[in-house]
Amino acid sequence: MKFETQNMNVLELSEQEIGRRESLQQLRDMGINPYPAAEYPTNAFSTDIKNEFKDDEEPRQVCIAGRMMSRRVMGKASFVELQDSKGRIQVYVTRDDICPDENKDMYNVVFKKLLDIGDFIGIRGFVFRTQMGEISVHAQEITLLSKSLKPLPIVKYKDGVAYDKFDDPELRYRQRYVDLVVNEGVKETFEKRAIVTRTLRNILDRNGYTEVETPVLQTIAGGASARPFITHFNALDTDMYMRIATELYLKRLIVGGFEGVYEIGKNFRNEGMDKTHNPEFTCMELYVSYKDYNWMMSFTEKTLEEICIAVNGKPEVEIDGNIISFKAPYRRLPILDAIKEKSGYDLNGKTEDEIREIAKKLGIEDTETMGKGKLIDEIFGETAEGTFIQPTFITDYPVEMSPLTKMHRSKPGLTERFELMVNGKELANAYSELNDPIDQEERFIDQMKLAAKGDDEAMIIDHDFLRALQYRYRYRPSGDAHDR
Repeated sequence: MKFETQNMNVLELSEQEIGRRESLQQLRDMGINPYPAAEYPTNAFSTDIKNEFKDDEEPRQVCIAGRMMSRRVMGKASFVELQDSKGRIQVYVTRDDICPDENKDMYNVVFKKLLDIGDFIGIRGFVFRTQMGEISVHAQEITLLSKSLKPLPIVKYKDGVAYDKFDDPELRYRQRYVDLVVNEGVKETFEKRAIVTRTLRNILDRNGYTEVETPVLQTIAGGASARPFITHFNALDTDMYMRIATELYLKRLIVGGFEGVYEIGKNFRNEGMDKTHNPEFTCMELYVSYKDYNWMMSFTEKTLEEICIAVNGKPEVEIDGNIISFKAPYRRLPILDAIKEKSGYDLNGKTEDEIREIAKKLGIEDTETMGKGKLIDEIFGETAEGTFIQPTFITDYPVEMSPLTKMHRSKPGLTERFELMVNGKELANAYSELNDPIDQEERFIDQMKLAAKGDDEAMIIDHDFLRALQYRYRYRPSGDAHDR
């Protein structure tokens, strides 16, 4: 069905949507503003009302607000389920209580169903326990706060079959606002993530590290091996990159004299999408002077243990059916040993061509444009990465995989780098930072050679960063943690 708006645009509306718009007009005709501007003075939440209720005390007067999620009309009385930001509570409504004088408009609104499921309403009344034992609010006044014009996908059951379930993953991600309203547990995920971020920031601040902000638009996409997004800066008539990492700007601050700096912000990588990778993601990067990657591993595992306790009340959590323990310490395993352990292939001492042949045997495609480091990375991802469920530090990456990393102090050809694997996914990446400007320039040149071969994730030379290294660069580790 179609509905013509005032500007003559024609909208395709369902029968329910048309009915809601008709109710909207009836409310306006009655002089009821369906979208009032005035503050509504709430003083209680559903869960708090239930937790604090005592049968032997005087009835508590409350003012609450939320969505109407269900309604049962029974003669001159009605039961409404109200959902606020913390939970749900039953509201008992009678005609004589909400319409004590001759004006029966609110009776018509409630009992003749000018209110719809999903509408926001305010309730003034007192708390009591029904004969069925349910703690409820006895309404003495009802206020319409916001009229909903689209019906919510409320699940209904018939003969054991559920209808109108809002469970399509793509639709849930696109319409998260609906997902939050109708599916239990979704809001809890948001709240837990907020605890993670808040706890992480508290730990870093407590250790004396300074939170900073670095540019999102950059002239050179550096700090990681990834394909960037490109945008145009009209004022300067030049192309810019959305940052793929905060790394190189944070390092400049260490050069400038900061003891430790960190940033929690968005990075952008113009790559594929899957369950664990999004082109726009939140990343925390930390840089501390005078430390190494061994210190960073210890700091990381202690930090994650504290965060897990803050979120779950204990250092363990169940993920995808696995009980994962974040209690420190974690296993440490060199990457080439991990590949040998999981695949049977020993890559130690192998040439690039030999590793390429192994990659082909494992079914890895498009190997011709890959350098040695990229080949090893692909082999690890194919054979080993997904198998590490408990937190495991994969360490000592080949130099070809780590252009910003200090050479290993005792293992030629390797670097002092680790990635933390949890539940088969990378959670963090860190290393003893390369502070030799000559070595760094040579690494950048090697990256440009890879780019010339067709590797669109190879790094670009950042001459200003090299200049910064030549002023002063102190031995320290770095680390980043991903939320992708």
